Amino acid sequence: MDDRRFPLTFLIAVAFAALVGWATPALPAEDSSESVILVAKRQLQDPFYRATVVLTRSMGNDQHIGVILNRPTKLTLGELFPDHKPSHLVRDPVYVGGPTSTSVIFAIVQRHDSPGGKALQMMPEVFMVFEGSTVDQIIEKQPAQARFVAGLVAWQPGELRDEIKRGAWYVLNADPALVLRKPTEGMWEELVRRAEFSANGI
Repeated sequence: MDDRRFPLTFLIAVAFAALVGWATPALPAEDSSESVILVAKRQLQDPFYRATVVLTRSMGNDQHIGVILNRPTKLTLGELFPDHKPSHLVRDPVYVGGPTSTSVIFAIVQRHDSPGGKALQMMPEVFMVFEGSTVDQIIEKQPAQARFVAGLVAWQPGELRDEIKRGAWYVLNADPALVLRKPTEGMWEELVRRAEFSANGI
């Protein structure tokens, strides 16, 4: 992929590294223990987050980062990058990952070890990749084990905790099976019913 099409890629990676205090290319597995799935409650009517399912990870200091799992676009990588031949082999749509850095393509990939580059372990065997060259490698070598998203969700200290207190989200245990689930149609309906039943003691 030609990074010149997304000139913010490097800046976002640098800014994110500063946010989380990167010391190693990928955070170790034990540091990803605070990942959860957020399910938007029915009363959450925000036009961006309504009926969403979000994989979320604590970054420490009450900050969080996440990616929406169930909002496919009508565009493919091949349509976004017509001059990048490997992108044309990825038939799945690009997903909207969140409202932050929407001009940058990230990869959510399921694998046993870190893909290298600027990668953040979201949960065991699930990594979020920020570095453009590493995203390219995933497109070329293992697209079937990945989801490609435009943008992400970032919460400043205390923001997510306040949203949960206000009743915006159900919080479920992180489930790797949801991350690359295809298709995502019906995912929110299934999970919101599950959360409601649990909340009601059913």
